Amino acid sequence: MVSKGMEFVINILKERAAQDIKERVEKGRAGMEELAKMVKVPKDVKCEPIDVAGIPAEWISAPEAKSENIILYLHGGGYIVGSINSHRELMSRISRASKARVLIIDYRLAPEHPFPAAVEDAYTAYRWLIENQNVDPNNLIIAGDSAGGGLTLATLINLRDKGIALPAAAVGLSPWTDLGLTGESYKTKARIDPMVAIDGLMFDSRLYLGETDYNNPLASPLYGDLKGLPPLLILVGTAEILLDDSVEFAKKAKEAGVEVTLDIWAEMPHVFPAFAAFAPEGQEAIEKIGEFMKKFFT
Repeated sequence: MVSKGMEFVINILKERAAQDIKERVEKGRAGMEELAKMVKVPKDVKCEPIDVAGIPAEWISAPEAKSENIILYLHGGGYIVGSINSHRELMSRISRASKARVLIIDYRLAPEHPFPAAVEDAYTAYRWLIENQNVDPNNLIIAGDSAGGGLTLATLINLRDKGIALPAAAVGLSPWTDLGLTGESYKTKARIDPMVAIDGLMFDSRLYLGETDYNNPLASPLYGDLKGLPPLLILVGTAEILLDDSVEFAKKAKEAGVEVTLDIWAEMPHVFPAFAAFAPEGQEAIEKIGEFMKKFFT
């Protein structure tokens, strides 16, 4: 048993650690919101806030969007940061390229709401679309980037296991599929990744998982049974430490009989389509995403 004096010291250290976490999370969220200010949504794109069974959400529709074609989008940010605001411009581009309406949700974030809060919110939003909006699953695609890409794949597993009709297809942009960070690319790509560092992912993973094992399939879909999932498009760059999260997931999905298109882009960084306003590669990727999606909308 430790002394009262050491208990005092330990409590101070815990309080300091909690404060450091809080400050780091707040700084990360503010930083992503600042980045969002660098791009503007075109004036012809409609943005309509809506409450989705208690979850803040927004419909984003380019003029070309067909009302019956729906994308449920789950934003990235390590389950810690990110928002509708940070991804609105990207959604406007995806809506235009796919000729579909996008519903993006502000799912609950860690550390305030650790796993499985994000999974629960994604499930709730999907059920809301089908049951409250009468959306045909055959005209519905789930998509997401980074953590949102992993959440997209986890949502497919969750829906299948609950016996809910699956969407027509799904898209993952640099999806984070392994919160255990076991892929070789975490080491081999560390020096060339200009955006993501392993210590940052370790921080995010710890806060999101809490007491949950990283190999829980709804946290790390790489470890799940992937049979019966709908067709998938996965985009990833070679200049990112999360490369193997895409490569290994695609390999496992194909072995399970899933139709998977793995699109690897040379020298591209993490979630590079998000930089379409600045780089032609980003817009080219968005056009490919749009073409993939249009194949599944009836």
